[in-house]
Amino acid sequence: MRKILLFLLTILPFTACNQAAKKTPSEEKTINVPSFSPDSAYAFVKKQVDFGPRVPNTSAHVACSNYLSTELKRFGAQVIEQKADLIAFDGTVLKSVNIIGSYNPEAETRILLFAHWDSRPWADHDPIPENRKKPVMAANDGASGVGVLLEMARQFGQNKPTVGVDIIFFDAEDYGAPESFKGENTEDSWCLGTQYWAKNPHIPGYTARYGILLDMVGAPQATFYREQASDYYAQNVVSKVWTQAQSLGFGNYFINQKGGAITDDHIYVNKILGIPSIDIIQYDPNSVSGFGAYWHTINDTMDNIDKNTLNAVGTTLMHVVYNEK
Repeated sequence: MRKILLFLLTILPFTACNQAAKKTPSEEKTINVPSFSPDSAYAFVKKQVDFGPRVPNTSAHVACSNYLSTELKRFGAQVIEQKADLIAFDGTVLKSVNIIGSYNPEAETRILLFAHWDSRPWADHDPIPENRKKPVMAANDGASGVGVLLEMARQFGQNKPTVGVDIIFFDAEDYGAPESFKGENTEDSWCLGTQYWAKNPHIPGYTARYGILLDMVGAPQATFYREQASDYYAQNVVSKVWTQAQSLGFGNYFINQKGGAITDDHIYVNKILGIPSIDIIQYDPNSVSGFGAYWHTINDTMDNIDKNTLNAVGTTLMHVVYNEK
């Protein structure tokens, strides 16, 4: 099932074979990388949470969708709203919308950045049984990645990178079958918006140099290990990001060791479109789930969002994108 990590009994140091080439100090100085604002990113996360749970087919979902599209347009992106009726595991028709914001749309070389923006309908991992049918506020599991990307979009609007960048907020990611479901179910009941887009990209024949997924990137003192599917499909991209993070002093967040394997949005971008894509996702070694005790509970609130973590992720990705040619 999605988001159940396959942990190794022993986590061994992991050295990538294809380390990204390091820039010399003189090369670094020639690149203008705008400063990522963690305060702004935090505000973007809070704004989403203030709508309430963004569960498909609810008014909060519609309101947040409009907000995200408006913000991307305000930040100078060329925006496409990809609407679709998607069928959930239980037959529910989900009125979904993938929100796509493009910068330098004419550029052939493109970088894909993505996160999911919907909320889980059920807090099926909540320790209190009465809470398990309540929706999740999804501050970290959803809104944090979107908040980082909105702040990056704000910066792109003021100072466009050399390459083209596509930011996609995927819908219906977290509508997978709850733990209590007894019917037939597969991992493909998750990430519905991503599967739809990968089969029906907003531009026919769309491709990108690589893709980066942000999932649960706001928790205090979060750690991001090298997710195994990411290393399988795009080892050099993982190395590029982790090397950049360590060079910026964020090695305490980006741990250069093998983590677990997960079915997440990046899997379908890799499998269906063949775009080498990675997942920056929290791994909490002190949690049974691997994601924090609040994961898929009613406690995934703004209390679990830390500006220092948002800054580590956002600043790292700003340097990655602006160093692309």
